[in-house]
Amino acid sequence: MAITERTLRLQAQLKAELDRILDAQTRDLVRAWVTAWDEIEPDLTAALLEQLVAGDAVTRTQLLRSTRLRSALTVVRHQLEDLAAQAGIRITGDLGAVIDAAGGAQASVIDSQLPPHAEQLVDLQAWSRVDARQVTAIVERSTQQITSSLRPLAPQTYDVVRRELIRGVAAGSNPRETARRMVARANQRFEGQLGLTRALVISRTETLDAHRTAAALGQEQHADVLAGWEWLAELDSRTCPSCWGKHGSRHPLDEPGPFDHHQGRCTRCAVTKSWVDLGFDLPEPASLMPDAEARFNALSQAEQKQVLGPARYDAWAAGDFPMDSWSVRRSNDGWRDSWVPAKAPGQSGGRSSRTAA
Repeated sequence: MAITERTLRLQAQLKAELDRILDAQTRDLVRAWVTAWDEIEPDLTAALLEQLVAGDAVTRTQLLRSTRLRSALTVVRHQLEDLAAQAGIRITGDLGAVIDAAGGAQASVIDSQLPPHAEQLVDLQAWSRVDARQVTAIVERSTQQITSSLRPLAPQTYDVVRRELIRGVAAGSNPRETARRMVARANQRFEGQLGLTRALVISRTETLDAHRTAAALGQEQHADVLAGWEWLAELDSRTCPSCWGKHGSRHPLDEPGPFDHHQGRCTRCAVTKSWVDLGFDLPEPASLMPDAEARFNALSQAEQKQVLGPARYDAWAAGDFPMDSWSVRRSNDGWRDSWVPAKAPGQSGGRSSRTAA
């Protein structure tokens, strides 16, 4: 179970390749949403101006009766339906590459923890012989989750865009400026939590989960030499308290995960049995898995507060909130359970909104 420099380097390379895929997805989704809005915006503005210049005051009912605005809103709805459909195609198109990279890398990660010249314990070609039905099952599960998550995106986003366009209407002294403000407000909803932002969350979360599931399948091929897996987090100021707290925790090989929160960056690192248990009468080096406590203590006070937030930081500094209590498991309707930031003792309100890990 000697996590070596090579182990960590291989994990970093695997993550870099995953980040490259996720970044490409993000660019493509953003481009599609921006292009769609650029096509929608002129007609929306013109439809609103037509009503705003017609009188001193415009009611919601008058706006909703506008044939031109109804036509523009129909285009919005169709654009959102197309965007949701195309987002699903774009995200699922990467699943094969993500699964193959994660599963195929596990033999090398495991081999990196064994004594030199111990290759006979690890079949480096094992992934090429994985039952295709197992890989297909990962793809189908991920595709189903992506599809079901994207399905409500179009109608929900359309509803909030429509409401924003007709909320608090008054022509005022500058109809053009009023129309611009109304359209800008609608755009914030179009690209907000129920629009582009939601599509990006789905893209990242489901691609990461497929990656983790494939890693678990790749590790399963070498179960005879493995003691389990360890939770590996990015230990920086962008990482949420939950993932700091879970980093380095040991889990059975057949336990799925890491069950990170939405968009979490954590991965699972296979850990071999001890060299003695594997039959090697050799001194085994200490594991180089980064120590979360030491890394966090080395951060500046500002970075520590950035990770924890004021209430958690104060509780931690007072000795009332140790790192092993920073994470709690939460059940989610329509999605798997996930580990999220815990509240500090006595803290009120919701959990941290931080999503990077």
